[in-house]
Amino acid sequence: MSNDFSLSSFPQLETERLLLRETSLQDAEATFAVLSNPSVTQFHDLDTFTSIKEAIALIERRAKRFEVGNGIRWGIVHKQDNILIGSCGFTWNPQEHAAEVGYELASTFWRQGIMTEAVDTILQFGFQKMGLRFVAAQVMLENIASKKLLEKLGFHSQGVKKQYGFFKGQYHDLEQFLLKNKKLSE
Repeated sequence: MSNDFSLSSFPQLETERLLLRETSLQDAEATFAVLSNPSVTQFHDLDTFTSIKEAIALIERRAKRFEVGNGIRWGIVHKQDNILIGSCGFTWNPQEHAAEVGYELASTFWRQGIMTEAVDTILQFGFQKMGLRFVAAQVMLENIASKKLLEKLGFHSQGVKKQYGFFKGQYHDLEQFLLKNKKLSE
């Protein structure tokens, strides 16, 4: 990562409609509301939540990932309603200046361009502030909406890894996507 990026404070980002901020235990109910919906977790490596304790554990796990310097996950807050409606972020490898992006959004906010707005914002942050060389994504083959989102943001498919991901009790084929930092390829 570039020298000007500090893990000492969590960066808050803002768009016209969204506030991207650190989540806290106060967001447990909203996180549970998003991830207790089977439609949201259908293509996720998380099981559908059945208890608020799972939301608390996830928030704590993501905070720890940030604290140790190998990930950052922003809560997505819809400004109009001031409610947490999802999250997006990176796990990264600082030595390689590389990251993998992940995200989820409450189903009532699907197909409104919200995730495009959020992920585009964190990609800009990743490339400009974190000095990332590239960002990768892994998507289940059936997750057409996620593939379209990534392609809209400039990601390119790198092919399919057969039986690559194991979650929800079975192996899954995952399509690999990659977005390179354009400034580094000029």
